[in-house]
Amino acid sequence: MALTRWIRRNLVVFAGLGTLAYLILPNVVVLVFSFNKPNGRFNYEWQRFSTEAWADPCGVADLCGSLSLSLKIALWATIGATVLGTMIAFALARYRFRARPAVNSLIFLPMAMPEVVMAASLATLFLNMGVDFGFWTILIAHIMFCLSFVVTAVKARVMSMDPRLEQAAQDLYASPAQTFLRVTLPIAAPGIAAGALLSFALSFDDFIITNFNAGSTVTFPMFVWGSAQRGTPVQINVIGTAMFAIAVLCVLAGQLAGTRRKRS
Repeated sequence: MALTRWIRRNLVVFAGLGTLAYLILPNVVVLVFSFNKPNGRFNYEWQRFSTEAWADPCGVADLCGSLSLSLKIALWATIGATVLGTMIAFALARYRFRARPAVNSLIFLPMAMPEVVMAASLATLFLNMGVDFGFWTILIAHIMFCLSFVVTAVKARVMSMDPRLEQAAQDLYASPAQTFLRVTLPIAAPGIAAGALLSFALSFDDFIITNFNAGSTVTFPMFVWGSAQRGTPVQINVIGTAMFAIAVLCVLAGQLAGTRRKRS
Protein backbone atom coordinates (compact mmCIF):
# COMPACT_ATOMS: atom_id res chain seq x y z
CA MET A 1 0.00 0.00 0.00
CA ALA A 2 2.82 2.40 0.85
CA LEU A 3 4.42 1.80 -2.53
CA THR A 4 1.08 2.40 -4.28
CA ARG A 5 0.55 5.70 -2.44
CA TRP A 6 4.12 6.79 -3.28
CA ILE A 7 3.56 6.01 -6.97
CA ARG A 8 0.27 7.94 -6.97
CA ARG A 9 1.89 10.97 -5.33
CA ASN A 10 4.69 11.00 -7.90
CA LEU A 11 2.61 10.00 -10.93
CA VAL A 12 2.98 13.45 -12.51
CA VAL A 13 6.75 13.26 -12.07
CA PHE A 14 6.89 9.86 -13.74
CA ALA A 15 4.74 11.13 -16.61
CA GLY A 16 7.02 14.13 -17.05
CA LEU A 17 10.17 12.02 -16.99
CA GLY A 18 8.65 9.57 -19.47
CA THR A 19 7.70 12.39 -21.85
CA LEU A 20 11.17 13.92 -21.53
CA ALA A 21 12.79 10.56 -22.27
CA TYR A 22 10.54 10.11 -25.29
CA LEU A 23 11.62 13.52 -26.63
CA ILE A 24 15.33 13.02 -25.97
CA LEU A 25 15.55 9.42 -27.24
CA PRO A 26 15.98 10.39 -30.94
CA ASN A 27 18.83 12.73 -30.00
CA VAL A 28 20.49 9.93 -28.04
CA VAL A 29 20.24 7.66 -31.08
CA VAL A 30 21.81 10.36 -33.25
CA LEU A 31 24.61 10.77 -30.70
CA VAL A 32 25.31 7.04 -30.53
CA PHE A 33 25.36 6.58 -34.30
CA SER A 34 27.70 9.54 -34.74
CA PHE A 35 30.39 7.19 -33.37
CA ASN A 36 29.44 4.34 -35.68
CA LYS A 37 31.49 3.09 -38.62
CA PRO A 38 29.06 1.33 -40.98
CA ASN A 39 30.23 -1.27 -43.46
CA GLY A 40 28.08 0.12 -46.26
CA ARG A 41 26.51 3.43 -47.16
CA PHE A 42 23.60 3.26 -44.70
CA ASN A 43 24.19 4.23 -41.08
CA TYR A 44 21.17 2.38 -39.72
CA GLU A 45 22.80 -0.55 -37.89
CA TRP A 46 25.57 -0.45 -35.31
CA GLN A 47 28.80 -1.96 -36.60
CA ARG A 48 31.79 -0.74 -34.61
CA PHE A 49 32.93 2.28 -32.60
CA SER A 50 34.87 4.96 -34.45
CA THR A 51 35.67 8.68 -34.09
CA GLU A 52 36.58 9.21 -37.74
CA ALA A 53 33.44 11.21 -38.46
CA TRP A 54 34.12 13.55 -35.51
CA ALA A 55 37.71 14.03 -36.68
CA ASP A 56 36.51 15.06 -40.15
CA PRO A 57 32.90 16.34 -40.01
CA CYS A 58 33.26 17.96 -43.46
CA GLY A 59 34.49 14.75 -45.06
CA VAL A 60 31.33 14.48 -47.18
CA ALA A 61 31.17 16.71 -50.25
CA ASP A 62 28.92 19.80 -49.93
CA LEU A 63 27.89 18.96 -46.35
CA CYS A 64 29.60 21.92 -44.68
CA GLY A 65 28.68 24.15 -47.60
CA SER A 66 24.99 23.41 -47.14
CA LEU A 67 25.37 23.79 -43.38
CA SER A 68 26.97 27.23 -43.69
CA LEU A 69 24.24 28.27 -46.12
CA SER A 70 21.51 27.17 -43.71
CA LEU A 71 23.17 29.05 -40.85
CA LYS A 72 23.49 32.16 -43.00
CA ILE A 73 19.85 32.04 -44.11
CA ALA A 74 18.69 31.35 -40.54
CA LEU A 75 20.70 34.30 -39.21
CA TRP A 76 19.36 36.81 -41.73
CA ALA A 77 15.84 35.41 -41.48
CA THR A 78 16.01 35.79 -37.70
CA ILE A 79 17.17 39.41 -37.96
CA GLY A 80 14.50 40.30 -40.52
CA ALA A 81 11.65 38.50 -38.77
CA THR A 82 12.65 39.85 -35.34
CA VAL A 83 12.84 43.47 -36.46
CA LEU A 84 9.59 43.38 -38.44
CA GLY A 85 7.77 41.18 -35.91
CA THR A 86 8.73 43.42 -32.98
CA MET A 87 7.43 46.53 -34.72
CA ILE A 88 4.19 44.76 -35.68
CA ALA A 89 3.75 43.43 -32.14
CA PHE A 90 4.13 46.90 -30.60
CA ALA A 91 1.70 48.35 -33.15
CA LEU A 92 -0.92 45.68 -32.44
CA ALA A 93 -0.50 45.89 -28.66
CA ARG A 94 -0.24 49.65 -28.22
CA TYR A 95 -2.25 51.29 -31.00
CA ARG A 96 -5.81 51.07 -32.22
CA PHE A 97 -6.56 51.42 -35.94
CA ARG A 98 -9.30 50.27 -38.28
CA ALA A 99 -7.48 47.31 -39.78
CA ARG A 100 -6.26 45.99 -36.42
CA PRO A 101 -8.65 42.96 -36.23
CA ALA A 102 -7.86 42.03 -39.83
CA VAL A 103 -4.10 42.31 -39.23
CA ASN A 104 -4.40 40.18 -36.10
CA SER A 105 -6.14 37.48 -38.12
CA LEU A 106 -3.70 37.66 -41.03
CA ILE A 107 -0.68 37.43 -38.72
CA PHE A 108 -1.80 34.03 -37.44
CA LEU A 109 -2.54 32.58 -40.87
CA PRO A 110 1.03 31.27 -41.50
CA MET A 111 0.89 29.45 -38.16
CA ALA A 112 -2.53 27.95 -38.86
CA MET A 113 -2.21 26.88 -42.47
CA PRO A 114 -0.13 23.84 -43.55
CA GLU A 115 3.42 24.64 -44.60
CA VAL A 116 2.95 23.03 -47.99
CA VAL A 117 0.14 25.51 -48.80
CA MET A 118 2.29 28.51 -47.93
CA ALA A 119 5.26 27.03 -49.77
CA ALA A 120 3.26 26.43 -52.95
CA SER A 121 1.72 29.91 -52.76
CA LEU A 122 5.11 31.59 -52.43
CA ALA A 123 6.53 29.49 -55.26
CA THR A 124 3.62 30.54 -57.48
CA LEU A 125 4.18 34.19 -56.55
CA PHE A 126 7.88 34.03 -57.39
CA LEU A 127 7.17 32.27 -60.68
CA ASN A 128 4.60 34.88 -61.72
CA MET A 129 7.04 37.66 -60.86
CA GLY A 130 9.82 36.01 -62.84
CA VAL A 131 12.14 35.80 -59.84
CA ASP A 132 15.04 33.33 -59.99
CA PHE A 133 14.85 30.77 -57.20
CA GLY A 134 17.80 30.70 -54.85
CA PHE A 135 19.12 32.37 -51.71
CA TRP A 136 16.83 35.41 -51.78
CA THR A 137 13.61 33.48 -52.40
CA ILE A 138 14.44 31.16 -49.50
CA LEU A 139 15.23 34.14 -47.26
CA ILE A 140 11.99 35.97 -48.11
CA ALA A 141 9.96 32.79 -47.55
CA HIS A 142 11.62 32.12 -44.19
CA ILE A 143 11.06 35.68 -42.98
CA MET A 144 7.37 35.46 -43.87
CA PHE A 145 7.09 32.08 -42.15
CA CYS A 146 8.89 33.14 -38.95
CA LEU A 147 7.18 36.53 -38.67
CA SER A 148 4.04 35.17 -37.02
CA PHE A 149 5.98 33.42 -34.27
CA VAL A 150 7.93 36.57 -33.43
CA VAL A 151 4.76 38.68 -33.32
CA THR A 152 3.09 36.17 -31.01
CA ALA A 153 6.00 36.02 -28.57
CA VAL A 154 6.66 39.77 -28.46
CA LYS A 155 3.00 40.75 -28.34
CA ALA A 156 2.38 38.52 -25.32
CA ARG A 157 5.30 40.17 -23.53
CA VAL A 158 4.26 43.72 -24.44
CA MET A 159 0.67 43.19 -23.33
CA SER A 160 1.86 41.97 -19.92
CA MET A 161 3.99 45.07 -19.32
CA ASP A 162 2.97 47.55 -16.64
CA PRO A 163 2.36 50.93 -18.36
CA ARG A 164 3.01 52.73 -15.08
CA LEU A 165 6.73 52.05 -15.46
CA GLU A 166 6.85 54.04 -18.69
CA GLN A 167 4.66 56.75 -17.16
CA ALA A 168 7.07 57.01 -14.23
CA ALA A 169 9.99 57.46 -16.65
CA GLN A 170 8.08 60.22 -18.44
CA ASP A 171 7.32 61.90 -15.08
CA LEU A 172 11.07 61.94 -14.48
CA TYR A 173 11.51 63.95 -17.72
CA ALA A 174 12.72 61.06 -19.87
CA SER A 175 12.25 61.63 -23.58
CA PRO A 176 10.23 59.10 -25.64
CA ALA A 177 13.47 57.67 -27.01
CA GLN A 178 15.01 57.34 -23.53
CA THR A 179 11.83 55.74 -22.20
CA PHE A 180 11.82 53.20 -24.99
CA LEU A 181 15.52 52.35 -24.79
CA ARG A 182 15.86 52.27 -21.01
CA VAL A 183 12.45 51.01 -19.87
CA THR A 184 10.32 49.51 -22.63
CA LEU A 185 12.98 47.65 -24.59
CA PRO A 186 14.67 45.95 -21.58
CA ILE A 187 11.28 44.73 -20.32
CA ALA A 188 10.29 43.43 -23.75
CA ALA A 189 13.73 41.88 -24.34
CA PRO A 190 12.82 38.34 -23.11
CA GLY A 191 9.91 38.15 -25.56
CA ILE A 192 12.07 39.48 -28.39
CA ALA A 193 14.82 36.98 -27.56
CA ALA A 194 12.31 34.11 -27.44
CA GLY A 195 10.93 35.09 -30.84
CA ALA A 196 14.43 35.39 -32.30
CA LEU A 197 15.53 31.98 -31.02
CA LEU A 198 12.33 30.37 -32.27
CA SER A 199 12.82 32.00 -35.68
CA PHE A 200 16.39 30.74 -35.94
CA ALA A 201 15.38 27.18 -35.06
CA LEU A 202 12.43 27.17 -37.48
CA SER A 203 14.45 28.65 -40.33
CA PHE A 204 17.43 26.34 -39.89
CA ASP A 205 15.23 23.26 -39.64
CA ASP A 206 12.73 24.06 -42.40
CA PHE A 207 12.47 21.71 -45.37
CA ILE A 208 9.03 22.05 -46.98
CA ILE A 209 9.07 25.79 -47.69
CA THR A 210 12.74 25.64 -48.66
CA ASN A 211 12.20 22.75 -51.04
CA PHE A 212 9.52 24.67 -52.95
CA ASN A 213 11.51 27.91 -53.20
CA ALA A 214 15.16 26.83 -53.35
CA GLY A 215 15.67 26.03 -57.01
CA SER A 216 19.13 24.49 -57.30
CA THR A 217 20.21 25.82 -53.89
CA VAL A 218 20.83 23.11 -51.30
CA THR A 219 20.43 23.82 -47.60
CA PHE A 220 21.36 21.41 -44.81
CA PRO A 221 17.84 19.86 -44.41
CA MET A 222 17.68 19.34 -48.18
CA PHE A 223 21.15 17.78 -48.12
CA VAL A 224 20.03 15.36 -45.39
CA TRP A 225 16.93 14.45 -47.39
CA GLY A 226 18.96 13.84 -50.54
CA SER A 227 21.61 11.84 -48.69
CA ALA A 228 19.00 9.60 -47.05
CA GLN A 229 18.03 8.28 -50.48
CA ARG A 230 21.58 7.25 -51.32
CA GLY A 231 22.93 6.45 -47.87
CA THR A 232 23.16 8.56 -44.73
CA PRO A 233 26.76 9.62 -43.91
CA VAL A 234 27.85 9.46 -40.28
CA GLN A 235 28.85 13.13 -40.51
CA ILE A 236 25.17 14.11 -40.55
CA ASN A 237 24.81 12.57 -37.09
CA VAL A 238 27.89 14.49 -36.00
CA ILE A 239 26.43 17.82 -37.16
CA GLY A 240 23.08 16.99 -35.57
CA THR A 241 24.70 16.11 -32.25
CA ALA A 242 26.79 19.28 -32.30
CA MET A 243 23.74 21.47 -32.99
CA PHE A 244 21.79 19.77 -30.20
CA ALA A 245 24.68 20.27 -27.77
CA ILE A 246 24.93 23.96 -28.69
CA ALA A 247 21.19 24.43 -28.18
CA VAL A 248 21.33 22.75 -24.76
CA LEU A 249 24.30 24.90 -23.73
CA CYS A 250 22.45 28.05 -24.78
CA VAL A 251 19.42 27.05 -22.70
CA LEU A 252 21.59 26.25 -19.69
CA ALA A 253 23.44 29.55 -20.06
CA GLY A 254 20.13 31.41 -20.16
CA GLN A 255 18.87 29.58 -17.08
CA LEU A 256 22.11 30.31 -15.23
CA ALA A 257 21.99 33.98 -16.16
CA GLY A 258 18.36 34.20 -15.02
CA THR A 259 19.18 32.54 -11.70
CA ARG A 260 22.08 34.92 -11.04
CA ARG A 261 19.89 37.92 -11.93
CA LYS A 262 17.22 36.83 -9.45
CA ARG A 263 19.78 36.33 -6.70
CA SER A 264 21.33 39.73 -7.28
